[in-house]
Amino acid sequence: MAAKNPADTTWPLRWDLLQRYRLIEIIALWEGRLTTNHICDTFGIGRQQASKDLNDYLETIGAGNLRYDKQLKGYRPTESFTPKVTSGAADEYLHLLARNRELNQTFEELPLQIANTEVVQIPLRNLDPVIIRTLVTAARNGKRVEVDYVSLQNPSREGRIIAPHTLVYSGSRWHVRAFCEKNQDFRDFVLSRFRGIPSIEGDATHSVVEDSRWNRMVTLKVVADQRMNKEQRKIVEQDYGMQRGALKIHIRAALAQYALQALRIDPHVVHAKAEAQQITIANLDEIKPWLF
Repeated sequence: MAAKNPADTTWPLRWDLLQRYRLIEIIALWEGRLTTNHICDTFGIGRQQASKDLNDYLETIGAGNLRYDKQLKGYRPTESFTPKVTSGAADEYLHLLARNRELNQTFEELPLQIANTEVVQIPLRNLDPVIIRTLVTAARNGKRVEVDYVSLQNPSREGRIIAPHTLVYSGSRWHVRAFCEKNQDFRDFVLSRFRGIPSIEGDATHSVVEDSRWNRMVTLKVVADQRMNKEQRKIVEQDYGMQRGALKIHIRAALAQYALQALRIDPHVVHAKAEAQQITIANLDEIKPWLF
């Protein structure tokens, strides 16, 4: 049966139904296995409704996109998989992980309005679904992964064995936090710099509980640049919702540098104009051991 063009259906689809169709495509493409449990757990609906949504998707939206695999006990994407209600970009899956709590029944019922708004789109990093699937599988099951990786310091492909535990969005790109057997330490690996097809190589010998920088929480104390006058500082303090002249951000030590980058604070550089810099880090000495 040929796929029915979404334009031939009643369009736009109901918000809640569209979100469930999008989840079906995203999970199937980027994890390689979809079950009704994914739909039930995310949206708080029963198995009967989830099965109906899945069948409706296969009949009216994405015919030929998924095939049931008895060994996997779930649906997997076919070789001819073509996104219908998503773009097929990795950011859709990675952002889904980051905002999973928003994808629930309450969220779907909110009277959201999208008119009169615009979002600046930054270029997407080039990510391969096969790489993401393998890393996610390894992280969830405590496995080691053999990968090829490139960096600006070492542009040639270099084999690594890593034990991933968490995917992280830093505000501009995604990376995976993993134990690197070569360096015998936990490191951050940019997802777009993996090459080839990774393979799972047995059980990991190091886990997230051993990642001290990840498990340690630190506080970033952000204040208005003291070179500005009182009135200017008050404006900046209100912009950032500061309390008593400071914004305290509690964050994992391993992510402190990324938080400063997202705030456009360079602890090593003082901008010549206070109005351009606007905010600074007040407790640099405390957090300096966690920066790189």
